Amino acid sequence: KNLINSWQMRKLNEDETKTVFEKLMKYIGDNVRTLLERTDHQYCFRLHRDRVFYIREDVLKCGVAVPRKNLISSGTCIGKFTKTGKFKLLITSLPILAAYAKYKVWIKPNSEQAFLYGNSVTKQALGRITENTPSFAGVVVYGMNDMPLGFGVAARSTAECRRAQPISNVVLHQSDIGEFIRNEVDLLT
Repeated sequence: KNLINSWQMRKLNEDETKTVFEKLMKYIGDNVRTLLERTDHQYCFRLHRDRVFYIREDVLKCGVAVPRKNLISSGTCIGKFTKTGKFKLLITSLPILAAYAKYKVWIKPNSEQAFLYGNSVTKQALGRITENTPSFAGVVVYGMNDMPLGFGVAARSTAECRRAQPISNVVLHQSDIGEFIRNEVDLLT
């Protein structure tokens, strides 16, 4: 109780939990259950202002000792709720999405910079794609060296990608690691 009052960090209510899990399921599928049922430590989701954090419960309890004015963040920020009540995943969730991703896309080295500047992935930039990726599924975008670069939504299924024109979009950009530089202030506030 003291923890909730000092941080104003609270558990997600039923509607918020449903909204967050539905968004996460687009990218990691049934692995959402794995996020909470881990064998190494107990993890939970907490809401602070409009941001959702994925945090170890023992770290959450230790956070009481840190003065609120000195605390920027605790845990991994998964995303935030917009003023209209929709949930948006942030780039800070990339390590979690990459670890549990259901569908993946690899882009060619000469196209990485374009993606990191916020452009969608075209067919000519596509290196590989996970088999049986459906249209409009959440995908994690990797470089050919298996480094996660960001995430987006598949504009076409795997079968449609094979028949697509070279300039047609295959992944619609959602977020990329270039945001750490472009939107540094917004990620922390």
